[in-house]
Amino acid sequence: MKLLLIHTGGTIGMVATPTGFAPAEGVIEAALADLGASHVTLLPLLPLIDSSQATPADWNRIAAAIFDNHSDYNGFIVTHGTDTLAFTASALCFALAGLKRPVILTGAMRPLTVEKSDGVQNLSDALKAAETAPPGIWVQFSGQLLHGTRVRKAHSSALDAFTASRSAVPPLQPGKTPSFTAYKPAEIGILSMAPGQSEAYLAHALTTLDAVVLRVFGAGTIPETPALRAGLLAAQARNTPVIAISQSPKGGIALGTYAAGNLLLEAGVIDGRDMTPEAAYTKLAHVLSLPADQRQAALARTLCGEVSASRP
Repeated sequence: MKLLLIHTGGTIGMVATPTGFAPAEGVIEAALADLGASHVTLLPLLPLIDSSQATPADWNRIAAAIFDNHSDYNGFIVTHGTDTLAFTASALCFALAGLKRPVILTGAMRPLTVEKSDGVQNLSDALKAAETAPPGIWVQFSGQLLHGTRVRKAHSSALDAFTASRSAVPPLQPGKTPSFTAYKPAEIGILSMAPGQSEAYLAHALTTLDAVVLRVFGAGTIPETPALRAGLLAAQARNTPVIAISQSPKGGIALGTYAAGNLLLEAGVIDGRDMTPEAAYTKLAHVLSLPADQRQAALARTLCGEVSASRP
């Protein structure tokens, strides 16, 4: 059994510095030696980063490393910072199709270099999961194996920081052979509704961005103001994809339930159902990286379990 561990940085591999914890080389190497993981090859993606600095270019680097080495290893582990781990997990689900191997993302809330670190257990569990999990993109954290497009960081400090709702669809895009669609530069925004919010801000975003995640109230309502109406209709005229998701962490949305959400239907906003913000954002980034004639179909269907099988 041959495994490839792609190390990107994050808390798990940090050391104390005068300005706070920061990624350092040698930490993951020492942990693998302590675990006796001689069957694991380490591939550090330098420079190591705090995951708050991650960009779609980093998603491409990780996905390319998996794609390029797919036939040479039985499984993959990605060590990553926790702050944007859910974004990267979703991004890999959309970027990679036809995988025949499991890809396991993990990290830690406490560095391996401090006492009572959760990093050793998470890393050990991830190595085991890379040998036994089904093909797809998974997150192994605090004893749980979580779906790559359903996972969210739900706590900023607890050791069991991640949660994920279930999906009948695995975290994997189907395909006869492995393929990789790189992310292209795009201007994407996440806009959250708030009472009395600046209409100029919303209108500007909806008329200039390439795509928008719109975080609406409850089951799918918005304040129907002239500026928001004009912005949404302008986005529709520009063929700018807009996905609506709920600000509520559970339950999702169902457009058309309330009259206060009819504008979303009128403007052709996509019903994001119970999609996470991370999955909605990365799905838009993926769709904008596809040829123009494939985008509408990709937006209209579930690609890798990013929404539940039935309506919430």
